[in-house]
Amino acid sequence: MLKKAKVLIVDDDPLNRLVLEKTLADEHDVFLVENGEKALTFLKTTTVDLIILDIVMPGINGYEVLVQLKENPVTQTIPVIFISANTSHDDEAKGFELGAMDYIAKPFSTVIVRARVRNQLLIKQKNDLLEMLASIDGLTEIPNRRYLDENLSREWRRSRRSGTPLSVILMDIDHFKRYNDCYGHRAGDDCLKRVAHALVGACQRGCDFVARYGGEEFAAVLPGMDKQEALVFANKLRDAVNALNIPHKASLNAEHVTISLGIATSETGQVYAEQVLLEEADLGLYQAKDSGRDQIVARTVSVSR
Repeated sequence: MLKKAKVLIVDDDPLNRLVLEKTLADEHDVFLVENGEKALTFLKTTTVDLIILDIVMPGINGYEVLVQLKENPVTQTIPVIFISANTSHDDEAKGFELGAMDYIAKPFSTVIVRARVRNQLLIKQKNDLLEMLASIDGLTEIPNRRYLDENLSREWRRSRRSGTPLSVILMDIDHFKRYNDCYGHRAGDDCLKRVAHALVGACQRGCDFVARYGGEEFAAVLPGMDKQEALVFANKLRDAVNALNIPHKASLNAEHVTISLGIATSETGQVYAEQVLLEEADLGLYQAKDSGRDQIVARTVSVSR
């Protein structure tokens, strides 16, 4: 069974809300609020796929709501359909200039509403698919560096707001160049795929995130994990790769493929930039490799950094 799209209706007229709900409820999960302030509050805790937004409302009007939606990275990609009794071309043009995807004039036809909503959701579905494909590493089929940067930035902001820990792990396949030289690049690609899937398979929480960082390096973003918990998780990752038992006769530290890991943790969420966590994790990774590889080094990032 396909998951229903979530549609938020924002209109101060109770009759309009009722008619729109009855029009869309058979195909979609519909949520109703009566003004712009409540819409913005609702969207802080609930994700929706599309918003039908009245323009003239008490308090902040629809235009102002749309401006705030577009300024927020969490809501800026949600398609918005304006619905209004204002029928001037200037009003319609203003809506499109601010980023609305469509405009429906009141009194509205329920058939037109269904069709416009269906079209916008189809466009969003295609855009989401393209975005997902652009965020996946072509070789390993796990998230790529671009997706990692977006995820880390999002989790860093959440950590800053809540004051909760955030840990980052950088991992490197030990002596991978020697592996490629010994077994060939096709075998090297297969090794990267197997390691990637083992790392992803070690994640049990839905919020844990593993991506290909570049070359033979991988990264994990671990919201809510303090230094000790990140160490436990890093050992799981290391054990998962060791359990693959991929032969590596050219390795200088083991007879099979191993990884080195560097951990950086912000215990209180007060690190001033997410890039600091990557830099500290990279220092930990360097120390792990310098200590003989197949090692884990954890660092706590101070508030001043």
